[in-house]
Amino acid sequence: MDRQNELRLPAETPWLNDPKVTRVCTVIEAGGYDIFFVGGCVRNVVLDEVASDIDMSTNARPETVMKLAKDAGLKAIPTGIDHGTVTVISSGTPFEITTFRQDVETDGRRAVVAFSNDIIDDARRRDFTMNALYARPDGSIVDPLGGIQDVLDRRVRFIEDADQRIREDYLRTLRFFRFSAWYGAIDQGFDPDTLNAISSNLDGLETLSAERVGMEMVKLLNATNPAVAVAVMRQTGVLNAVLQGADDAWLAPLIHVESLWDLLPDPIRRLAALGGTGVEKTLRLSKAQVRLLMQYRDGIGSMAGAGELGYRLGTDVAKGIVALRCAYSGSPPVNEMLDRVVAGSAAKFPIKASDLMDVFSGPALGKRLKELEAEWIASNFTKTKEQLL
Repeated sequence: MDRQNELRLPAETPWLNDPKVTRVCTVIEAGGYDIFFVGGCVRNVVLDEVASDIDMSTNARPETVMKLAKDAGLKAIPTGIDHGTVTVISSGTPFEITTFRQDVETDGRRAVVAFSNDIIDDARRRDFTMNALYARPDGSIVDPLGGIQDVLDRRVRFIEDADQRIREDYLRTLRFFRFSAWYGAIDQGFDPDTLNAISSNLDGLETLSAERVGMEMVKLLNATNPAVAVAVMRQTGVLNAVLQGADDAWLAPLIHVESLWDLLPDPIRRLAALGGTGVEKTLRLSKAQVRLLMQYRDGIGSMAGAGELGYRLGTDVAKGIVALRCAYSGSPPVNEMLDRVVAGSAAKFPIKASDLMDVFSGPALGKRLKELEAEWIASNFTKTKEQLL
């Protein structure tokens, strides 16, 4: 965003001009209430990043939002009405609208909230100043806590007292490192007082569910380069608190290899580089994620060459394993390795069981197929069916 227009979103912001969005805003404003875009969608436009979810905030009570929407012919769903959130469907697209709130009581995992008419109350209960930006439907930015400069400087800063914000929700410790990796100017370093507050509240991380920790870690490791953020997590004790036995020594080398080979970020590949015990349960990974993690871990120490990895596991997983091997061994990545992976993934074993059934059967047939397959792989997939037979 242009600094000269830092109090207004660009006029070409896609969702500001979306008729579905405009209709929702018009319905609320026609009822005499204010409505704002809030959080990530505003922050990301200011940072010239992609904005995904469009969240809205209003001084109208949830029941009022429901009535206004229904009276205007829009479907309204009380998805979290006790906490102030109503989902309004506009032309098939859902939009979450949440009433201004303030925290009444917190226990480190969840909060008891009360509705408010004051946007400052709503802003103060958020985690970071860069997430406490609001924008009106006309694109003008409302900055209740002076966070716009933090956004422009890419400075991830807790709202007011870091220790208090963390104690309200211990997941904010992990969110701090995730946001630092995604949006922070890492070269500026980390605020010592913030790191001290994080180190002083490590015990709170034990109260978090595995699902919440897992989601944050996966999001963090999906950043382009989370190496510095993860290193600071280790220094503050956070990394070992959430991933016992993890070591980030190979993460930066892996990310370097990824950049040389234009590999997209893969949080599971990077988890394999971090190591640790009981990662699957600690982070409550899905079955697909566990299977991929095992493929990476097993592949690092296997005797299979790059071509065989491509043949057995496909291009993407094989490239990841080769990248992990380079990171662990410290050996320079060679493009020829990728060529072998690609060749292996495209190769098709020319022998079928039916080609051998006149001579072999049962276990002997399976054994012979494996022997011929090994011979074919050793030839760099060049031996023909006739040569093998």
